[in-house]
Amino acid sequence: MNKKILIVDDDPRNIFALKLTLKSRGYQIESCTMAQEAINILKKDNQFSAVLMDMMMPEMDGYEATRIIRSTPAISEVSVIAVTAQAMPEDRQKCIDAGANHYISKPIDVDQLINAIEKLP
Repeated sequence: MNKKILIVDDDPRNIFALKLTLKSRGYQIESCTMAQEAINILKKDNQFSAVLMDMMMPEMDGYEATRIIRSTPAISEVSVIAVTAQAMPEDRQKCIDAGANHYISKPIDVDQLINAIEKLP
């Protein structure tokens, strides 16, 4: 079964590049540019295997969005892959503490990303 992935990033160029890469590998992709919109999409459609969550966004950041996802019973099981330009060891821990299943730093290493998605339940 093809995995369905939600890309959440406030930069449309990042979404465009990720969409192309992941679609070429057979994934179904949806995307949005705001965290609240992502939460709404997940509540309407529980078929997503994973969310690629940009951690640095205006209004609601990825940390807060991930905590909301984890505390919302209908969507708490979806896998969250934190994507951030902040690449210090404490940043990785901050993402995991917020509830992310995996962490990938920008610029994204596509092989690392695919590997992370394939390891998800």
